[in-house]
Amino acid sequence: MKVAILGYGTVGSGVFEVINSNPAGIARRAGEEVTVKYVLDLRDFPGDPVESVLVHDFAKIVDDPEVGVVVEVMGGVEPAYTFVKEALLKGKSVCTSNKELVAKHGAELLEIAKQKKENFLFEASVGGGIPIIRPLNQSLTVDEIQEITGILNGTTNYILTKMREEGLDFDTVLADAQAKGYAERNPEADVEGYDAGRKIAILTSLAYGMQVDYEDIYTEGITKITKDDIAYALTAGADIKLFGTSRAVDGQVYAMVAPRMIDKSHPLYAVNDVFNAVLVRGNFLGDVMFYGKGAGKLPTASAVVSDVVDAVKHQGKHVMTLWNSRKLKLADMNTLVNKFFVRVPENEKEKANCLFSVEREFTAEDVKGQYAFLTAPMAEGDFHAAAEQLTVLNYIRAELA
Repeated sequence: MKVAILGYGTVGSGVFEVINSNPAGIARRAGEEVTVKYVLDLRDFPGDPVESVLVHDFAKIVDDPEVGVVVEVMGGVEPAYTFVKEALLKGKSVCTSNKELVAKHGAELLEIAKQKKENFLFEASVGGGIPIIRPLNQSLTVDEIQEITGILNGTTNYILTKMREEGLDFDTVLADAQAKGYAERNPEADVEGYDAGRKIAILTSLAYGMQVDYEDIYTEGITKITKDDIAYALTAGADIKLFGTSRAVDGQVYAMVAPRMIDKSHPLYAVNDVFNAVLVRGNFLGDVMFYGKGAGKLPTASAVVSDVVDAVKHQGKHVMTLWNSRKLKLADMNTLVNKFFVRVPENEKEKANCLFSVEREFTAEDVKGQYAFLTAPMAEGDFHAAAEQLTVLNYIRAELA
């Protein structure tokens, strides 16, 4: 099997390295030898082993009948979408790590692959090296998925972990994450929750078999989390994580990205640093958790190459994926019930107790002049209506025993 790789960045070079470093093991699992015939990139790489297979024209790849699998690791929607669609229409399977592409065009590209009896595989698009797409598609098919909750972004998890462990503010830790290469120069997609939103859109689409647009998912990032929030969480034996969540309640599906305050009873409490984890709750199986490095050159490349092996094993046979283009109408967020951790100025304590059913009060030694409390479970719409009558310094959804 001849493979072409579109893009020779971090992940693309990793895929090239994995295929060339372990040819015997890959051949044994795939049932035949797998080699890279082309790597597409606009740049040149003098002295790099990729030079011998480097091309600058996609037509050379898509018109070559020897190429049976195309690996797309360019990122972004265009020209990735155009290239992937053309490759599928020419009867080539495609494997990708591109979450933007999958979230936006996954259903359409799967349908083309089905018509052509080829495959469009995207294990690495969610959770990097963590296997979650294949289990959802093949292993958990008997269960009705009741909830998917994940720490889906390593950058934000690293920032929140450092804020807790070292008592630093958000801006300081973000600068550290950028210096270490964990955060981009423009970190908006990570810290505002957009990256996690695309990933939970993909997982929700797979779980319920219909298209979920990430633009429709309620999304909050972590930029409003302060040292005060961390201090209150610590004294309560809790932690703050950015979760992507979809949940089926009474026949409706809610989806959101937002910080949550959780305690040690939560399965994702111990997931720290750049690690990711996804918790899947099924009606028969109960809770299953997938944990590992959600990004990085070789973990992500490993997931991509596992898809390549799958594509080679299933030549001429489409691996069914339940995800059609019919749009799933998400439930109104105002009706979703949550508990809320809330901080207000100390002089608004009495008013807060009149507006909310307070389940618990918080104290923090280093925080003065504030009143922090946990509400009883209440609908999002009711919470926001009451919160408008207070000077809310911050609020965080909470799952505390």
